[in-house]
Amino acid sequence: MESVDDVAANQQGPYALDPNLERRILAEVDKVSDEMVEAIRAIVRQRSVREDAVPGAPFGPGVRAALDQTLDCSRSLGFSTTDLDGYMGYASWKPTSGATGEPVLPGYVCAVGHLDVVPEGTSGWKVPPYSADLTAGRITGRGVLDNKGPIYSCLYALWALKRLGLSPRREVRIIFGCNEETGFNDLRYYLRHEPAPEMGFTPDCKYPVVYAERGRLSVRMTACAAETEGGEPLQRLFSFMNEYVLNAKSNGERFGIDYSDPEFGVTELRNYRLVFEEGVPAVEFSVSYPAGVTANQLEERLGAVARRQGFDFQVMGNYDPVCFEKDCRLVRMLVLAYERVTGLDGSPVTTTGGTYAKFMPNVVPFGPSFPGQKGIGHQPNEWMDVADIITNAKIYALSLYLLSQ
Repeated sequence: MESVDDVAANQQGPYALDPNLERRILAEVDKVSDEMVEAIRAIVRQRSVREDAVPGAPFGPGVRAALDQTLDCSRSLGFSTTDLDGYMGYASWKPTSGATGEPVLPGYVCAVGHLDVVPEGTSGWKVPPYSADLTAGRITGRGVLDNKGPIYSCLYALWALKRLGLSPRREVRIIFGCNEETGFNDLRYYLRHEPAPEMGFTPDCKYPVVYAERGRLSVRMTACAAETEGGEPLQRLFSFMNEYVLNAKSNGERFGIDYSDPEFGVTELRNYRLVFEEGVPAVEFSVSYPAGVTANQLEERLGAVARRQGFDFQVMGNYDPVCFEKDCRLVRMLVLAYERVTGLDGSPVTTTGGTYAKFMPNVVPFGPSFPGQKGIGHQPNEWMDVADIITNAKIYALSLYLLSQ
């Protein structure tokens, strides 16, 4: 891959990054960092776990309060805001016609994250989960990493650009989701009412830029209620689990689905759980699969094994893989921003996880976790270091500027 200086020097248009402007942008992020950190602590204190819907709050009053607080914060920074009936909201920075002497570009670019969080659990916390405790340069609290801190870093990164008197050539949106953790119904609603972005990223994964996500197929295999030669349903289910799960590799080889890809890696079976519906036992699990195989192929092979073992087979859901060209315009701009700020290798990577990029067209995962940072989100004592929050904001400021031009 070309060095960042080669890219900056040799590429024109969207890849160009003036060194003086870069320094001004990064310095402006430093100036707003204290206010950004306090805004993040304030939103972390708002418990935003999904609850029963009430009028105006499709995901419950806590999530609604977090969205209201965030849109209020966005307006206080001078952005216009839009509330999509409590499903999602966004802050907008729009071009000023003629301000740059160049034509305004159609559509918009975005950063899209979420304000809803997983439940805090009942044990393991060293500090109250919604205290947003700040000790020794580290904020601890549910949602600080997943995903309130990162999406607020995007908001304040955009504010830094605005404070400098810059003007985008294309509208920039910071989009705040409310249902990422429990179903993506927020994004489905958004896309029914708003166009998809021209380009964008979701700060809800890892660095460097993730150019591809694996697919995820969820299935259920149900033991028939009637007795058969194989014994009672629960007994047959346990035998099945022993043969195909507990005493088998996690790559799905017993099912004949052990596909591999040099960039995505191998198929992986995960998230097994035993369920009962009206007293009938079943096992559910998900298949994390590479782009070289389709959901239909997996369904065919899994279903054949299930029926051969005397089980009913059902697909519970599927997210197809997401894959961008590693040298496409979007990926190259984000690589440039990451490398300019961190000095680290920004070669694009893949992920086994799933983000808004599964549903939002033209969006890739990008941050916030740096190499070596794993197992933080969804855990007790979820944390982000203030230094990392500021570095994120600097990466996102350069990224949003490049995308907006």
